[in-house]
Amino acid sequence: MKKAFMSLKFHDGEEDKQKIDKITQALLEAGIQNVVMARDVEKYGKAEIPEGKKLMIDYAFPAMKNCDMLIVEFSEKGVGLGIGAGYAYAIGLPIYVIAKTGSDISLTMQNLAKDVFFYDDPSELTEKFKKIGGITNN
Repeated sequence: MKKAFMSLKFHDGEEDKQKIDKITQALLEAGIQNVVMARDVEKYGKAEIPEGKKLMIDYAFPAMKNCDMLIVEFSEKGVGLGIGAGYAYAIGLPIYVIAKTGSDISLTMQNLAKDVFFYDDPSELTEKFKKIGGITNN
C-alpha cells in the first residue's frame, strides 16, 4: 500500500474531523494510506507538543520523507500548505492537489502539482487515486 502525507487547513471541529475521515476512507479504497498531522500527531488538539519542538520541522518534514506522495487538500489556502508543498517538491515527492469543486487553486500550487483533482464528495477521490495507489479495475 502506498503512503501519502496529507496536508489541509485544519480548524478544530467535527466538520474537519469528518472531512479527514472521509478523505482517508476514499484513499484507503484506492490503496493509499495517509498521515495527517492534525489527527496523527496533534490528536485533534489533545496532544501536548514537547517544549522546543516545532510541528512542521520536527514532525511534518520527517514524516513526508517516509511517504510516497504529498496530497494537499487546497479548498482553503494556507501558508503552511505552500511551505509543505515546496518542501515536498524539493525532496522529489509527487504532489497531488485535491479541492472542492470551484476552489481557487493558485498558479504556484498548480505548477508544483503532478495533478489537481476537484471533488464534490470525498468518495469521488477513490477512482481518481486508484491508478496512483496501484489498484486497477480488472
